[in-house]
Order: sequence, then structure tokens, then C-alpha cells
Amino acid sequence: MSLRATARITAGAGGTLPVLQSAGPLALRRTRALGDTARVTVVGAMSAPLGGDRLAIETEVRDGARLLVDAAAATLALPGRGAHPATYDLRMNVGADAVLRWLPEQLVSVHGSDLRTRTTVDLDATARLVLREEQVLGRHGEPPGTLVSRLTVRRAGRPLLDQELAHGPGAPAGWDGGAVLGGHRATGQLLVVDPDFARTPTGTKLLGETAAITPLAGPAALVTAVAPDALTLRRTLDEALRLLAPT
Repeated sequence: MSLRATARITAGAGGTLPVLQSAGPLALRRTRALGDTARVTVVGAMSAPLGGDRLAIETEVRDGARLLVDAAAATLALPGRGAHPATYDLRMNVGADAVLRWLPEQLVSVHGSDLRTRTTVDLDATARLVLREEQVLGRHGEPPGTLVSRLTVRRAGRPLLDQELAHGPGAPAGWDGGAVLGGHRATGQLLVVDPDFARTPTGTKLLGETAAITPLAGPAALVTAVAPDALTLRRTLDEALRLLAPT
């Protein structure tokens, strides 16, 4: 039987969490705060998402608040009994002078799974965002499932980034070819939005042979990377994080 669950996080100024509501397999835990930054860790309470599941996390960072969201373990997209894909939606709203650092663990697309993820972020003009996405295509020695991932970010009501990626069976031809993954099994991106970039924009920079920092048309930078495995991918994105948004 498929699940429908929406968890909710609201962060207030001074490290407060007025709303912390778990749901279904999405268990939210307040963990050790970092100064005036509230920290929430997502803990998987059961195997999910399975085919047919409808999961979501809604996050509000109020004016002046600071929030870090991470995860206790990787998320596994698993096959379900039915033919319908699973969906996992992340909806975020970041207010004036607020900061959101969204740094989960990897999403593993297990063979036979079918998952659609959608991340939507609305930022105030003075908000800051650090958002990491990492996708591992199949467990060790197996082909991936189907994974379609879309990221939409708006700043002050205007589009900043809107892109969709598709991997695995049913994805457009060439997804695993030389122009896209080139045989790599892990792919990820790091988006940093910072009003300070308007004064000191980031330049284009290569991070090894399979990753790059690209400035966006706005006070933002996007890091895209592919790697042979999850560990190499994380090391690359950690290097980018130290360059663009040191804690």
C-alpha cells in the first residue's frame, strides 16, 4: 500500500523551531544547534520512497532565521508493488535576511525503482541558500532505476534556476553517454545563492576533470559534477562548498 505523508519545518529567529512535524517515514529530529542556527536531521523511519508513495517536506525559514537541514543516512528509492512512480517533493520558502543550508545525504536510485523528485525554492532578495543534491545510480554492481529530478529556484519572485535531469530506463537517449554522465555512476550539484555575489561575483572554475563552478545570472553559483562513486562526488562538492560558502 502506498504512503502519503508531508513533514513540516518552520525556523524562527534565534535558533527556534516553532514547527517540527514528522509524518510517515519522514522523522524530523532537532539536533545540536550551531549558535543561532537551528539544525534539523531527517531520519528515515521506514523504507521509502517505494513505488506509488507521495512524500513531501515543506520548509519555511522566517525573516532573520538560520536553518541547517541534513540527514542521518542516504535515501533509497525502492521498487513498489504497483506501476505508479513515487514522488518526493521539497518545498522551501526563505525570508528576508534568512539563511537555509540544505545538505542531505545521497539519493540512491535502486534497480527497478521509479522516482520523481521536485525541489521548489522561493527566496527573498536578501536571503541566502546553500543546497546540495547528490544522486547515485544503482547500488554496487546493479543498474539504476528511473529517476527524474527537477529543481526550480525563484529569487524575489523571479526565476533564478529551473532545470530537470533524467536518468535510467525511460530517460531520453544519451543520458549515460559521453556528453552527459560519460559512464559515471554518481552525479550532483551544489547551488549557492548569496547577495554578496552581486558585489564580488564568482568566476568559472574547473574542479578536476568532471566538475565545474558556473556563475548564474543573479547572485548565485552552480556547481555540477559527475564521479565514479558517491565518495568521490562528496569530496568534490565539499571542496566547492569550502570555496563558495564556508561555515
